[in-house]
Amino acid sequence: MTVQRRSLWAMLAGLTSAAAGLALAELAALIVAPQASPFLAVGSLVIDLAPAGVKDAVIALFGTGDKVFLLIVLALLVAALAAGAGVLELVAPPWGAVLLLVVGGVGTLAVTTRAEASALWAVPAVLGTIGSCLLLRMAIGRLRTWSARAERDTEDSGLHASGTAVSRRGFLVLVGGTAAAAVVVGIGSRLANAASVAVDAVREAIALPAPATPAPPIPPAASLDIEGLSPLITPNDAFYRIDTALRVPAVDPAEWRLRVTGMVEQEVELSFDELLALPLTETAITLACVSNEVGGDLIGNAVWLGYPIRELLARARPQAGADMVLSRSVDGFTASTPLEILLEEDRDCLLAVGMNGEPLPPEHGFPVRMVVPGLFGYVSATKWVTELQVTTFERESAYWTNRGWAERGPVKIGSRIDVPGSGRRADAGVIPVAGVAWAQHTGIAGVEVRVDDGAWQPARLASAISSDTWVQWVYEWDAAPGEHQLAVRATDAAGTVQSGARVPVVPDGAEGWHTIAVTVG
Repeated sequence: MTVQRRSLWAMLAGLTSAAAGLALAELAALIVAPQASPFLAVGSLVIDLAPAGVKDAVIALFGTGDKVFLLIVLALLVAALAAGAGVLELVAPPWGAVLLLVVGGVGTLAVTTRAEASALWAVPAVLGTIGSCLLLRMAIGRLRTWSARAERDTEDSGLHASGTAVSRRGFLVLVGGTAAAAVVVGIGSRLANAASVAVDAVREAIALPAPATPAPPIPPAASLDIEGLSPLITPNDAFYRIDTALRVPAVDPAEWRLRVTGMVEQEVELSFDELLALPLTETAITLACVSNEVGGDLIGNAVWLGYPIRELLARARPQAGADMVLSRSVDGFTASTPLEILLEEDRDCLLAVGMNGEPLPPEHGFPVRMVVPGLFGYVSATKWVTELQVTTFERESAYWTNRGWAERGPVKIGSRIDVPGSGRRADAGVIPVAGVAWAQHTGIAGVEVRVDDGAWQPARLASAISSDTWVQWVYEWDAAPGEHQLAVRATDAAGTVQSGARVPVVPDGAEGWHTIAVTVG
């Protein structure tokens, strides 16, 4: 057997051993906790450790597909390490097994350092690591036997061909059986999803109560009938999703509890049924991600149904000196929201249970999430929320603020051109230039469009739903043939004009005028 063939078989042995180890870990995670999957835990650890610039570069490139990209890269890295471990075990034993042991150690560390982890969460990673190391040692041992007998068979003119066949069969049976065991990953994933399937069934059976305070009717003049313009209300399946959860938590509403703790006179605990029984408020609110680039689509507008957070905090009675609420998700994510914002009477900060007329979709926080108008999601919009800890900014800090982002994240005044698309061709003549603008909790007073280096021209605003939602706008442009640049800026109700200075998303959101190039024929 040639050196090249031995190396290829060793790589296969490494790949199948690692795959079977992952399968064993996934099966064990089904028993211990779905979140104890070492593969997903490593992915979460990468998210935790990634510098802010890397995170935003990935989001800018892949948008809401950032998690898929991460998992693909992680899978390729594991495959490369596993193949290398196979070759290393063949040429320098036991260092191949040691490499798998190190990889398994990283998985164990990732699992056990999750915020919600218990000591038992290490079991799947440990079992998977031991299994992959043992399988690799066995497979490479059989490969050596096969190789040695093949060489001896060649030297002795086939006198030991039967022994070579037996050793080859032994290797192939082990590797094939190991590969078959890796199929358990698929079965395990299906079983792991059983909880999600069950929660989906519960979600579909939920009949949301009628709001005690319904949303005001949306005026017909709030929506402009322009092809390509973002809809006034963003459909649930088109609403952006940016969070740190690689696996969408499957939370049974029957088991869900929200606790108000910390600097309060009276701790409060609330079940899902108790929440639904409270007088709920329905309102349209625009949410935005701090990672949204100028002209980006990480922003959406929906009609939310929920209970005012200020009312729940009033029951708990925050103590003097408290200035922040640290909200905590079921997966350990935290966000720090100024207490004064949550207590404002004229701001609809909600514990939301509904989105656009239906229970929250799982990926948007089912059964309960926070919705706070006027603040970027990283400091306010906690999904799958389970705790509100009343505290201070001096005592506590949250997930993204620990990673270099600003402590407070007010949404900045912004505007975007949707029509025409950047780089598109247009016919000469009057064409609509249209988009959306927002200045949350202040409102938009005006939008202006500039063609090339000309003067700013006022656009026509649609009727606003409220100061907490975006507003559509349109400018009728008499387009002359040639290459043109279009820019947009907004002015809020307080008279503040959107800045044209380019500011990156880190640490508190991007700034600048959205500018596009258009070719008119």
